[in-house]
Order: sequence, then structure tokens, then C-alpha cells
Amino acid sequence: MIKRKKRRPEAGKAEYQITDEEMAALTEHRARQKATPVAPRIKLTKGEKATEIGVHHLIGPVGYGLLIEALGTADYSFGDGLLKQLVKVGSQGSEVDEDGVNFMISVVKGIKPRDHLEAMLAAQMAAIHMATMTSTQRLANVENILQQDSAERTLNKLARTYAGQMETLKRYRTGGEQKVTVQHVSVSEGGQAIVGNVTQGKPENVGEKAAKSSPRALTHAKASPMPIIDDKKEEALVPARKKRQK
Repeated sequence: MIKRKKRRPEAGKAEYQITDEEMAALTEHRARQKATPVAPRIKLTKGEKATEIGVHHLIGPVGYGLLIEALGTADYSFGDGLLKQLVKVGSQGSEVDEDGVNFMISVVKGIKPRDHLEAMLAAQMAAIHMATMTSTQRLANVENILQQDSAERTLNKLARTYAGQMETLKRYRTGGEQKVTVQHVSVSEGGQAIVGNVTQGKPENVGEKAAKSSPRALTHAKASPMPIIDDKKEEALVPARKKRQK
């Protein structure tokens, strides 16, 4: 961990006054720190046979328990195995890279795994990210076309893999369901907005549609409806005129 020395103000110069914007940003930063799982950094010591894993905490078992809990598990066997895997991936060769391993652990902590599956997927995402950044560095230092093509193919595969991991984690946490939220609906004049499920049924025949849409005869509520008279019946009801007598 890098320690920074505090600068003393030079004589004759006024101390820096923090602005309101900076104070608001620091307040938000402290709130985010409180929401982050509490877990100490790990301490790596290279032994004769293997690398020993410890924690930067006054009470070792307490710090190790906090670290295991931040990995989303209460099983120490699972936590030990996952930490050893992260140490192997984060270290380059035989050299122990404590900062690199702590970075990968912080990636897993930031994802906030809820079970073993999410913890393993978070560890894989951290490993793929490390490999992606290494491939990016190699692409920036190529010396010929062959090296450039190889670095580009590797980088593209790693980037697609990371995107697939993100999608897998999202689907696993949502149970495979896709939810669509409409925040704004604009309806023009004369239109209608429908809220709810819309089911399209079988189209009706033209004759049935015309019969349903034809207007019905209007009648008074207390009076009986007027009978419909055909033309032939109407002629029969009209009395024939008598012939004039001469």
C-alpha cells in the first residue's frame, strides 16, 4: 500500500480552502464506502513451498472472516480455494503481486456475490479483465503485422467473453426474466393509449361486423316498438276507393 506524506503549507501561503462541490463529492464518497462490504486487504508472504495468505488486521481470524464474508460465502473451504485461485491468477509467474491480487479481490467484492455461483463468476470476470488489459498492452507494443493480428484476435475474444459474463450474471440474478419499464408515453391528438395486455383475436367476417355495427331502432321506453311494415302489406291495408255512381 502506497503511503503519501502530507505536505506542509509553505510560509507566507494561505492554506487551501475546500469548495462546496468538493465537500459534496467527499460526502458521497464516504457514503459509498459505508455501503461497500467491510473486508481487509490480504497479505502475501512467499514461503519455501507455497505462498502464505494473511490479512492486514489486528486480529487475524476476525479479518479473515470479514474477507470470506465479502466473497459471498460462509464456507471457509470454498473461500480458501477461491482466494488461492485468485492469488495464482493475480501473480505473474513465481513473483507474488500483492497489489494485483488485492485488485482482483476488490473486483469480486464490488460485484457483491450472494452465493457460490456468483462468487465464482465474479472471480472469472476479474481474471478475464486482467487478461484483457494484458492483451491491450501487448497490442500497443507490437512490432509487426503478425503480432498485431494475434493481439487483436485475443483482445476481441476476451472482450466478448467479458460481455457474455456480464449478461450471464444479469440473467442469473433476475431469474432469466426481462422486464421493460415505460417511463414516458406520448399520444398524439385523436389517438388512444392502451395500458395492459393486448390480445389480438380472430378477425370477424365482414357480414357479422356490418350486422354488429348497424344502428338499432330507437324506441320510447314506455311505448311498444313500432312494427315494421313491408311494401306489400302496406298496399293491402289501404282501402280501395269506391267507384262513383253515375
